[in-house]
Amino acid sequence: MSAAGLVMLACVAIVIVATGLPIFAALILVSVAAALFGLAAGAFDAQLLAALPMRVIALMESDILQALPLFVLMGALLDRLPLTAALYRVFVRFFSPFAGAPLLAGFSLGFLLGPMNGSVGASVVALARSIDPKLAAAGARAPQRLAFTIVAGTLGVVVPPSLVLILLGDALLQAHTIALHATGERAQIINTGDLFRSAILPALIFFSLCLVIAAWQGRRMPRENKTAPLAFAEIAAALVTFLLIGGLLAGVALGFFYAVEAAAAGCMALLVSGFALRALGRATLAQALRDTLVISGALFALLFAATTFTLLFRAFGSDALVSAFVLGLPRSEMLVVAVVLGLLFAAAIVLDAYECIFVIVPILLPPLLMRVSDAGWAGVLALLALQASFILPPLGYSVLMARGRIRTEVTTGALTRALLPYLGAQLLVFALVLMQPGLVHMLSPHAPLLAAPISADPGLAAPAEPAPLNLK
Repeated sequence: MSAAGLVMLACVAIVIVATGLPIFAALILVSVAAALFGLAAGAFDAQLLAALPMRVIALMESDILQALPLFVLMGALLDRLPLTAALYRVFVRFFSPFAGAPLLAGFSLGFLLGPMNGSVGASVVALARSIDPKLAAAGARAPQRLAFTIVAGTLGVVVPPSLVLILLGDALLQAHTIALHATGERAQIINTGDLFRSAILPALIFFSLCLVIAAWQGRRMPRENKTAPLAFAEIAAALVTFLLIGGLLAGVALGFFYAVEAAAAGCMALLVSGFALRALGRATLAQALRDTLVISGALFALLFAATTFTLLFRAFGSDALVSAFVLGLPRSEMLVVAVVLGLLFAAAIVLDAYECIFVIVPILLPPLLMRVSDAGWAGVLALLALQASFILPPLGYSVLMARGRIRTEVTTGALTRALLPYLGAQLLVFALVLMQPGLVHMLSPHAPLLAAPISADPGLAAPAEPAPLNLK
């Protein structure tokens, strides 16, 4: 009966392919069918399902999840106010001495705004609508433009404090808690702030490599600045926006502000700016609020559906089956990491980041953290694996989204050649983090967050000296 959860996963994939339903609907449909089957087969008691409302209420009481709609609203407002255009023009002027200034400006804008766009799909749509026409006017070739949109659309996956990082941090906290309870180890449990600080340096390295690649790919673009002169008001608006958004994001990532407080302050500042500039009319505000409700509603619907699915997955004992598989792998830590991240990578080829975090991460990460000694390191590697899967042609999620939005005659071969340098940069960052775990802790205020070591018997945790319990 423990294999029933794996059958549920397969059924979700079949339902999505056969019906075209969104994944939250497929998860609910399969969960209802599995619940009826489990009750009829006596796999679990009906009282187990009574725990579902309390699980949902506990999710809604999470402080960190309150930041989600606020960050989405920030992104929706920036997408509709003239501040984004002003930022792009100022970035172009700043990078004008370098080749490929429009590409460099586009990546800088993606780095700044990506954490607030809501998802990889939303980032790709925003970049395709606002930046791609400007790149085309600047003389960028179609493969370069498409590759830029694909890669820049995934910056929100790794740049803290993105929505992906917020949700992965919460999922990682729960997975680490399960792992420590299963092994009996007493150690400090990772939290979202720890993951933010762990991801900063890898994200900055990847962003820097993207700028170098963009400058190299744009070396044949005209260097002369054909844009209209910048007005003082435009420069001032761009500078204030950059300092506000950049300061808030950096403050959250470094632990100076809470995510909810920073997101609320950013929303209020943008609303005041929009009204002061007379750029935020009733129709524009209504559209921004509508987009925020749509994206936030989709996220919470997916979260509720995944909560129901994972409850039944564990009710059948399928989590124990997955744990036994991971714990049964040979003792090599690198092999365990490779197998688990390989499964996550394969799932992310067909699923969005949030779908992976809500459905796949709660299944794969608890047994991984029973075998891996550093939870922050494992979390950053999971982030990089997600990002790599999204930009891998021809089926990567960001690739498909960008091709659907940018109608250009670019062959798969030409797109692959344009993406290869970025894939190489992503692989380099992954290798650096893999071989140098200390890289993710250089900005952390404490030592690596340890999970329990494993004994020679792969199914049992070795007895370890109890570590001091730190509840901070």
